[in-house]
Amino acid sequence: MTLDPQVAAYLTQQAALGLPAVQTLTPAEARRRMEEVTPAVVGEAEPMEVADATIAGVGVRVFDPPERIAPPVLVWFHGGGWVQGSVRTHDRPCRALAHRAGCRVVSVDYRLAPEHPFPAAVDDAWAVTAAVATGSQAVAVGGDSAGGNLAAVVALRARDRGVQLRLQLLVYPVTDCDLDRPSYHACGTGYGLTREAMRWFWVQYMGSTPWDHPEAAPLRAPTLAGVAPAFVMACEFDPLRDEALAYAARLEAANVPVELVEQPGMIHGFFRLGAVIDRTHLAYDRCAVALCRAWA
Repeated sequence: MTLDPQVAAYLTQQAALGLPAVQTLTPAEARRRMEEVTPAVVGEAEPMEVADATIAGVGVRVFDPPERIAPPVLVWFHGGGWVQGSVRTHDRPCRALAHRAGCRVVSVDYRLAPEHPFPAAVDDAWAVTAAVATGSQAVAVGGDSAGGNLAAVVALRARDRGVQLRLQLLVYPVTDCDLDRPSYHACGTGYGLTREAMRWFWVQYMGSTPWDHPEAAPLRAPTLAGVAPAFVMACEFDPLRDEALAYAARLEAANVPVELVEQPGMIHGFFRLGAVIDRTHLAYDRCAVALCRAWA
């Protein structure tokens, strides 16, 4: 396959800007840049009721679809390598999912590394999910990239602690710490997210903890049996492609219902690029269908 033409144009435009690589920035600079570029790439947002709040001591942004009483809930964890990103950078995808799936979305502003290294983000993600699950009979978790990692880890905790989840919605998730998979070498430069950037994110996130801890690299968990059904999205030109595919395969081998959706021609991060990539909106639709099936 080849790059989607809109993706190719976006990458060309980004290369022309000559921005420094994320691993050359401080965490504060990386966060500021992500916040600054977001409005230009995310696209228009569906109007809906949105409120910032606190759940279990963790900041959240809550998105409510119109005309729904006691809707099902998707707890969402944003991407950004555990170092950057926020409820603001991922406001648009959350609105899209709330609107199209007819659910409440609780977007979690978990603590970021390196100031708050592993397992701070996991603990925040779990605290919010556990609190939401006490008040709803229909709860799913989801996230993109590092947020997909947190969703997968929360699904493992939920299994072990007796919390029922309807779905884990994993959009190009980080599932392993092996930077030598073939997709890292094939797609590790020139497609947005790089192999060296991922190495930097892992260093910031893990501190002195071994990277292969199963709550950081869920592909290394002793067993995936009994976790919530999964929806896994993988992109063709993504260094994380192989670990997403491996996670879906391991879920299937553990008899966990899993839907794998591969996105030809797409790159890591396209889920936030609704203003420049038309297929982003089709991806929102596909995720919404999976959520609606889970609610049913």
